[in-house]
Amino acid sequence: MEVKAYAGEYEGESAVWLKAGRYEAAIIPGVGGNLVAFRDTENGYRFLREPGADGIEVFKQSPGVFGIPVLFPPNRYEDGKFPWKGQVYQLPVNEVKTGNRLHGFLHTIPWEVEDYGTGKNDSYVVVSVKIDENHPSYQYLPHQYTVKLRYNLSEDGLAQQILIRNDGSTEMPCLLAFHTAINAPFAEGSSPEDYKVKATIGSRWELGERMLPTGSFQPLSGQEEQLKGEGVNPYFEPLDNHYTAVPQNGRNLMELTDTKLGVTLVYDVGTSYKQWMIWNHKASGKFFCPEPQLNLVNAPNVNLPADEIGLFGLQPGEYWEERARLYVK
Repeated sequence: MEVKAYAGEYEGESAVWLKAGRYEAAIIPGVGGNLVAFRDTENGYRFLREPGADGIEVFKQSPGVFGIPVLFPPNRYEDGKFPWKGQVYQLPVNEVKTGNRLHGFLHTIPWEVEDYGTGKNDSYVVVSVKIDENHPSYQYLPHQYTVKLRYNLSEDGLAQQILIRNDGSTEMPCLLAFHTAINAPFAEGSSPEDYKVKATIGSRWELGERMLPTGSFQPLSGQEEQLKGEGVNPYFEPLDNHYTAVPQNGRNLMELTDTKLGVTLVYDVGTSYKQWMIWNHKASGKFFCPEPQLNLVNAPNVNLPADEIGLFGLQPGEYWEERARLYVK
């Protein structure tokens, strides 16, 4: 099996490419450390929504809807306010229609390539971003920290390791999500109607007009029950829904099956993620985002038990890490 890792380009942007047998992947460090491509070249599958030649400029303006963007802190914060340990940080409002801060800072800024290379049966790349008092985002979230991402590509698919380290002298919030954009269909010749998705969701949070949780739950529809059971078409209705995560058989995952081909893409995200956001771009029929999220939307402003809503911090010198994998069965 051929394995390679090399610096190159993706539609004119500096990229690191990984190859391992039939699989290839590409990451663009300069735009949020976003892994924009994961492909099965033998079968012509493109699992992630890629910018492509016609979308690279759109990607640079809106990287949150392509590839695997890193959201920190993720999703929405009411009026941009972020209470933490007796202080209230003010994040800039960037979603005018709701008056909220959306999706943090890390998915739009440059990351550094620390390393890339090959092992006996895999290729890998490591990218990181280090935030200190000199970084523009520090004025809004005044903490020093490092975020490191490692991707490995092998015959077992694409493995991801995320690590956050508190480099400062005070406790920092550790809130994170991935706005992972999955193609459905991912195979040429298949249609959106050929696809079924399953996800380890639990209860659906009620969201108000500003897309913020009210603290209450709503009953699942019959199709949402199918979503956590035998599976349902990912475009059964427009989705922009927030759910608790309830692992099944010890695993927290999304499974997308091409019923025409009998091929299933598995996105196993690890059990640290206590919430799911599922968004399908107004039932576009092209892609949807199963977003593993550590915390409830707007968690610092919600009066519910911290453990229930995934609101936790890292003490000085502490690490948090989790692993995920995209693979085919």
